[in-house]
Amino acid sequence: MTAQKSTQTFDVMVLGAGIVGVSTAAHLRRLGLDVALIDRKHPGQEASAGNAGVIQHNGFLPFGLPKDPMGFLRSSFNLGGPFSYRPLTLIRMLPWIRKYIQSSYGEAAEAYCKAIMPLRTLAVQSHLELAEASNAGRFYRKGGWIHLFRGQTSFDAGDLERYYARIYGVDYREMDGEAVKALEPGLIVSGIRAVHWTESRSVSNPAAVVDAFWRGYIRDGGQYFRADAKKTIRKRGGWSLEGERGPIFARHAVVCLGAWSMDVLKKFGERYPLAVKRGYHMHYRPLSGASISRPIVDIDNGFALTPTDFGIRLTTGVELAGRDAPPNPQIVKLVKRRAEEIIPLGRALQDEPWLGSRPCVPDSLPIIGPSPTIKGLWLNFAHGHDGFTLGPVSGRVIAELLTGKTPCADVSGVSPVRFQE
Repeated sequence: MTAQKSTQTFDVMVLGAGIVGVSTAAHLRRLGLDVALIDRKHPGQEASAGNAGVIQHNGFLPFGLPKDPMGFLRSSFNLGGPFSYRPLTLIRMLPWIRKYIQSSYGEAAEAYCKAIMPLRTLAVQSHLELAEASNAGRFYRKGGWIHLFRGQTSFDAGDLERYYARIYGVDYREMDGEAVKALEPGLIVSGIRAVHWTESRSVSNPAAVVDAFWRGYIRDGGQYFRADAKKTIRKRGGWSLEGERGPIFARHAVVCLGAWSMDVLKKFGERYPLAVKRGYHMHYRPLSGASISRPIVDIDNGFALTPTDFGIRLTTGVELAGRDAPPNPQIVKLVKRRAEEIIPLGRALQDEPWLGSRPCVPDSLPIIGPSPTIKGLWLNFAHGHDGFTLGPVSGRVIAELLTGKTPCADVSGVSPVRFQE
């Protein structure tokens, strides 16, 4: 007869071990709580591994979709551009897309800026603090990142972003092709305009950063369990889950599951308009003499190029498709063709593109704070394109809120209560 395993009890269980979940668990542990971090995979293996590795100090506006109907439809068939859509997904998501576009311009864009800046202002500092505590500093680099504009029209469209930079005191430098070439000799930039965001940071290996944060959390006495978060049960006085090493119970649960958050929350009657923006990446070994020293973004075509420990990472723009839909390798092929107009990428270093999902709600803001309806349930997800940037600071905020401390940033603009009818 097999002996029944005894229940392990914690103050908090953190569901999801991407950079948001790991950072949340690390901050909770640093405040003295007993923490169980839960995931079905090794930490940092989903969207936290596949991004461009940038910690943005800019980013004042939502990642907007075209508001002109004809421009929107044209982009639907432009697989190599900033946006691509599958026809059936487009039809199904039209109400969500309409709300997203309405939230991306005018007064709504200004509201976004006011809500996100308290977090973004602390993003770099919060990263570096966790990096120092976990010996991850070797992955970080200064130098900012460069936004390239292939024409005057797209450069002029970025005026509002630069206006907010001046308002919030964020440094940037406008450059012509010659100035870009002086900074990044490996680029082909004839006729290109650019903006160098000097105060942002980047990393050479996003997955390794999350792994280092996780190892630091374990060294501090945190616990990690392989388990399926979808099996979480609400019990009197807390939350229960069956893990590989037996049952787990905690008084509080923090949902940090990114694109999978609603798989858990809908069981408890929580409703948030979460969708996913999918993205792909591939690594390349550049041809002789071609290199970059910091991330480069082609604004017109939506892709990013990042120097990593594995070669140059080409990260695509947004694909609106079902989270679990089959991948579309044509997107990477077409984006690579556009990318090679500015740098000869050379040989691919992966057999297949990596594919991940960025969780997003229509106002493009994360959802951070206590559930408005369920005691002991905390939410930290829907970071969209900012998961890697904002993971450490949003984790700190949740830890401070949960322990009754004054949070380091005003998060009233990203509270879950904004979705209450």
